Amino acid sequence: MLKQQLQFKLSQKLSPQQIQLMKLIQLPTQAFEQRLKQELEENPALESGKEIENEFGSDFENSDDDYSDNESIAAEDINVDEYLSDDEIPDYRTQVNNYSSDDEEKTIPYAAGVSFTQHLVNQLNTYRLNDEERDIAEFLVGSVDESGYIRRTLSDIMDDLAFTQNVYSSEEKIEQVLHIVHQLDPAGVGARNLQECLSIQLHRKEKNTNTELALNIIDSAFEQFTKKHYKKLIQKFDITEDQLKGAIHEIEHLNPKPGGSYSGNNRIVEHVVPDFAIKIEDGELELTLNGRNAPELHVSREYNNMLKGYKESKDKSKSQKDAVLFIKQKLDAAKWFIEAIKQRQQTLFITMSAIMHYQKDYFLTGDERQLKPMILKDIADEIQMDVSTVSRVANSKYVDTPYGTKLIKEFFSESMKNDQGEDVSTREIKKILETVIVEENKRKPLTDDALANILKDKGYPIARRTVAKYREQLDIPVARLRKKI
Repeated sequence: MLKQQLQFKLSQKLSPQQIQLMKLIQLPTQAFEQRLKQELEENPALESGKEIENEFGSDFENSDDDYSDNESIAAEDINVDEYLSDDEIPDYRTQVNNYSSDDEEKTIPYAAGVSFTQHLVNQLNTYRLNDEERDIAEFLVGSVDESGYIRRTLSDIMDDLAFTQNVYSSEEKIEQVLHIVHQLDPAGVGARNLQECLSIQLHRKEKNTNTELALNIIDSAFEQFTKKHYKKLIQKFDITEDQLKGAIHEIEHLNPKPGGSYSGNNRIVEHVVPDFAIKIEDGELELTLNGRNAPELHVSREYNNMLKGYKESKDKSKSQKDAVLFIKQKLDAAKWFIEAIKQRQQTLFITMSAIMHYQKDYFLTGDERQLKPMILKDIADEIQMDVSTVSRVANSKYVDTPYGTKLIKEFFSESMKNDQGEDVSTREIKKILETVIVEENKRKPLTDDALANILKDKGYPIARRTVAKYREQLDIPVARLRKKI
């Protein structure tokens, strides 16, 4: 049997300029500056600085009619599926001059220092070790992670020493050297787990009733301690509640990540550069775009003159034709990039402005309970752009507010109905939940059922499983683990 089938496939094609715009919009300020630097290096027809008087006129557009077909840049059809979204590019060309004066670079000097590993190796030099012990000790120190732990088994370390260092040893010998590593500073470094890390630190402390009890608890009742089974600990060690409090106080002042306390640790420190700033002036909100997002660019006068020279030349050789095609391509690319940056500025400002006005009550007060339910579509409809365009602005950009620097996507949240039938933000409910937990009696922490009942009394009828989900999203442990004595 012959079957006929008709299929329609809808695909949107994007111009090279539209693709550039999509990619530029999602870049935060620092990444945008790197992209700008790259474009300036790769395209000699693009120059930074104040724009000189435009001399292109009709000469640029129609430099030679004989070569108009060859000189235009041939852009291949591009399927939208290969790119980030199917945004409709908004039809606007107006210039925004609302930029903050952030042109001055503020650099923070850092001390060079030594690496964490080198810091430990330097300490080994003060110990009297034979060649084998030194090789093992340096290998162990090299296995310490950024938190200060050695996460690998002794058998794995023994195998690696043999294969990579030609050091043939035993687990007993490695353990013996490991105890030397445990004597290095900061206290607790080289531990294989949290229990050993805390135990090493307690052994180093001056002995008193509290430290001795704390050491007994860590060494012989660590699981009961981590699960906060305080009654069992009191019975096991035949102690009073005050004695247990003293031991817990000692443990709480230990460092669970000894590597993190070393200032020379080679950890990458990421500095957030706000893309926007919101200030309150005379009771009104004022939005500025970081000035580093509005560079001064212009098309090279030299390249334009080369194009003019070609037009005025009577003898047009093959090499001249190839050269003028290259020049036109670079000039077109420069014009496209400048236009894409202008549209990026406009898109960023319009999107953030809509978010600011939508959440006006929050930005005026800083009270997270004033955050309205807001999803990407709300802003997209407001500014008549695609949802994915708003997403690009929200996901990677920061705004400096009177209440700190915030990731823009944090202002978005789903809505729920309160007992009055009004839409409220899930962020508002989370804030109230967090406040209730902070104010609870830590001797008898509230269960998720109890929290659900309290929220219901406050006008937010949500299920226990929803309370548990919000609590986990807030990184708050269950009631038993919040218990204190």
